[in-house]
Amino acid sequence: MCEQPNLKQLSDFIDSNPDPREQKRALAIMMWIEGVPCSKIQKILNVSAAFISQCKAKFIKNGVEEVRLKYQGSKAYLSQLERTEIITYLEAKEFLSLQELREYIEDKYDVRFKSNQSYYQLFDEAEISWKKTQKKNPKKNDKLVETKKIEIEKILEENREEIEAGRLVVYMIDECHLLWGDVCGYVWGKTKIRVEVPMTNQKERQTYFGALNYQTKQFFVQEYGAGNSENTVLFVKYLQSLNTAARILIFWDGASYHKYAEMRDYLGLVNQDLEKSEWLIRCELFAPNSPEQNPVEDIWLQGKRFLREHWYLCRTFPLIKKLFMLVTHSQVFNFPKLDMYGLFDKNYKLIPT
Repeated sequence: MCEQPNLKQLSDFIDSNPDPREQKRALAIMMWIEGVPCSKIQKILNVSAAFISQCKAKFIKNGVEEVRLKYQGSKAYLSQLERTEIITYLEAKEFLSLQELREYIEDKYDVRFKSNQSYYQLFDEAEISWKKTQKKNPKKNDKLVETKKIEIEKILEENREEIEAGRLVVYMIDECHLLWGDVCGYVWGKTKIRVEVPMTNQKERQTYFGALNYQTKQFFVQEYGAGNSENTVLFVKYLQSLNTAARILIFWDGASYHKYAEMRDYLGLVNQDLEKSEWLIRCELFAPNSPEQNPVEDIWLQGKRFLREHWYLCRTFPLIKKLFMLVTHSQVFNFPKLDMYGLFDKNYKLIPT
């Protein structure tokens, strides 16, 4: 891997108590030589994989001399050409940490800014901003999602007359698992004082089934011990009790307890030998791995956001559950996504609960 004299020089260099930046480079190389995994070196020295790779390559090529800083101390500024080169480097990156940018500039230009603001300005010039990472399911099929959206719009349009006459009620259903820990989030507070929420068990949870009446935008919620076929049937029966004179059309995801076991048997019982157009309960699926197709997801988020904003009220989990039901059950919601599959006549009466 390396010649023994080079190793001796590297060890002597580390013992000479060099500049901290030089020492970090030397230690990274030494640990690599000793077989320490790259991931562990990153954690110990708080450096990036790119930093370790660059140090290794330079050491292998020219030995200890490449560990030394070519410029002792920090320059007051970068030239315009150097800034342009850095911006070009940043623009070619899909993502980059502040630490990686700092190491890149220090290694290539021997510049280390005293304030992070100088690095932030470079990020800004390269149109790189600080943002929260977003979840993405690699199994999601965007083409299938769009196809399914068109299919749902078609089903609703074909049944427009029945829906607006109140003979067919459309529900979009989803389950929510509320944890006590969901109360914690970002709030405004005094800089030097911690904002603490009393909590004996952050994993304590409650399962809710929620159904949005797509025409009236009224939302119905019920508590259950778990998300399973038995409770799914109970919830559907609850919705039937709210609409005794109407058939029900349900849109939900492909969870197994929506399609099999007790739920499948119940659908067979209530629909019996009826034609599909006359089924008392008809179930349709959203596209797989695409929760954004169901507007109920946004209602759950609104409920949890309310709890986070009113964290000071959330002293016990039973109280949290009451607050969550208060702001979701039987409420009428109004935001653009609720009409994502089309608009319907709203000459209706809300259901008292």
